[in-house]
Amino acid sequence: MAQSLDIDAPRWDQSTFMGRLRHFFNITDCRTALLPDAELDQAKALVLSCRAGSVPPGTTEDQLHYAKKLYDSAFHPDTGDRMNLIGRMSFQVPGGMAITGFMLQFYRTVPAVVFWQWVNQSFNALVNYTNRNAASPITPKQIGVAYVTATSTALATAVGLNLYTKKAPPLVARWVPFAAVASANCVNIPMMRQQEILNGITVTDENGNKLGASKKAAAKGITQVVVSRITMAAPGMIIMPIIMQRMERFRFMQRITFLHGPIQVLMVGVFLVFMVPAACSLFPQQCSMAVSKLEPELRDSIVSQHGDKIKYVYFNKGL
Repeated sequence: MAQSLDIDAPRWDQSTFMGRLRHFFNITDCRTALLPDAELDQAKALVLSCRAGSVPPGTTEDQLHYAKKLYDSAFHPDTGDRMNLIGRMSFQVPGGMAITGFMLQFYRTVPAVVFWQWVNQSFNALVNYTNRNAASPITPKQIGVAYVTATSTALATAVGLNLYTKKAPPLVARWVPFAAVASANCVNIPMMRQQEILNGITVTDENGNKLGASKKAAAKGITQVVVSRITMAAPGMIIMPIIMQRMERFRFMQRITFLHGPIQVLMVGVFLVFMVPAACSLFPQQCSMAVSKLEPELRDSIVSQHGDKIKYVYFNKGL
């Protein structure tokens, strides 16, 4: 019955990879990025009504599940605020396929490398900021430093490797964009979420009661996000160059060089349709850490207040 539905209970088992994969296939559906704000706001209102125990008469369970899908895809889990369109995970496929496709196509000249790496890092910075743990605020100055540092890292890696691989086999040069993206992710995400590293991330018990802030939990969550983002990009940026190099040997491909860019964009999109949810599913969204692995001060505080009742703390690792 819709009236008795726990709207926040996971539809699929979040302790397993397949359960998380089904969940993220649901909320990263790029079709939701096309919906108007009014429809998203209606979905939010329905979700909030359900949480308050006042589901409108005649509402079906399917309608509630669909409303929760839209809510999860467009609203921040910590604040409940509507996220900007470009930063949503549901926009990762259309946004990522366009940028990645052109990075893979225009890798030969330094100006092209610089431009597309800059576009990519601007996109990544917005995504990282949008999907941060909102319990740890970041100042405009820190955002600017993170953006400049990550962009500089990507450009230095891309331009340096581009020049270094001039005499290398062609395929090696095609992999330069991935090396730049991977190195920049290792900088961009920690820098954009530096407040969590410096001050700790809010940790709770299994019922959501706040227990304190942990730097170790922040480091674990951010590391998992970095691994997920690199995994998200890897198949398309590693396999696509191999495919394109072999396809370009065919005469018909040599006659349509002007379509190589769009072809790569579409093929990267095929990879991302599967890799965005798969990469997001590598680790649980609600991350856990044993109390014994926390900082001594926080561990002692939890033990003094709760004894041995609490074995694990939980926190939102971000995406």
